[in-house]
Amino acid sequence: MSSARVVVGVSGGVDSSVAALRLVESGESVAGLFMQNWSDDGSGECRAEDDRRDAVAVCGRLGIPFHFRDFSAEYWSGVFEHFLAEYAAGRTPNPDVLCNREVKFKHFLDAARELDAEKIATGHYARIDQADGQWRLLRAVDRNKDQSYFLHQLGQAQLSATLFPVGELHKDALRGIARDAGLPTHDKKDSTGICFIGERDFREFLGRYLPARPGEMRTPDGQRIGEHPGVFYFTLGQREGLQIGGVRGRPAAPWYVVGKDVEDNVLYVDQDTRSPWLLSTRLWSEPAHWCAGAAPAREFECTAQTRYRQADEPCRVAVGDDGRLCVEFPQPQRAVTPGQSVVLYQGDVCLGGAVIERTDAPFGHAATTGKAA
Repeated sequence: MSSARVVVGVSGGVDSSVAALRLVESGESVAGLFMQNWSDDGSGECRAEDDRRDAVAVCGRLGIPFHFRDFSAEYWSGVFEHFLAEYAAGRTPNPDVLCNREVKFKHFLDAARELDAEKIATGHYARIDQADGQWRLLRAVDRNKDQSYFLHQLGQAQLSATLFPVGELHKDALRGIARDAGLPTHDKKDSTGICFIGERDFREFLGRYLPARPGEMRTPDGQRIGEHPGVFYFTLGQREGLQIGGVRGRPAAPWYVVGKDVEDNVLYVDQDTRSPWLLSTRLWSEPAHWCAGAAPAREFECTAQTRYRQADEPCRVAVGDDGRLCVEFPQPQRAVTPGQSVVLYQGDVCLGGAVIERTDAPFGHAATTGKAA
């Protein structure tokens, strides 16, 4: 057992390293715990062992105990199987949201409590405070690094037991703190993309689990202009990887994915980055999760993000009897994507969010029904 009051999720990256450092410097009793969430699949791309060595080195430098837990089975069943099912259905899931809910703030929290800890801490860029008896999830001070979008599924139980020690820092300052403290991760490159894919080609990776299913690429008016390897390899608004050459009668301009018909295996593309086929003013979601435990009202105005790092967009929200949302925007939104999350804010306070089911874009139903709206 650990005598530490706080267990920090040490990932082997600079953010979690500084989170642990700040807790130690504040006088907290701290231990580190490294989570292995993905088993090496034989491709040689898994960085877990390198990250684990870095996490051990950080804990050694700080003089705190190191613990290890393998959550790869839980990750597979709680995150990755859902990831594959969503892509097979033509949607674009966000595994980071599920990983936070199912692994980092569930199994990790349970593991910390087994070590007799009172709190957990991570290197996420977000903040937590308390107002009117409620714990609140807040955006980070560094809005460019804010990760509250990925944390919107946290509730009162998780927020009350969590610390975000780097939420007040800007990234440049954080790296300076790590360098001055001699942390071995101070100049380590930030991880990007989906954690279990790493530096690999996304289509090649997904093709191991969802075999290629070639089909037609068409314009919205039905002109066949090429072939795709599988509609599930693409997401709305995507430009890269379409491999469309010159098309007779069409300008030499980039093409964008504007719709996916899973039923008929057709990928729809257009050449206008603001194509009307990509624009929507209304979305409908799965039942929402609220950080406070309940919606602020049946109808209310706030701001929303439908993708990470998107600028805030004013909206009006209506909450149905079944918990599903209808979110209406005064300005058309580009490439709002089923499977992604709509996350709602009042200023810096994250209210919660939900998975997007469909929109009123012309192909807003296509990922699930195969028909244009």
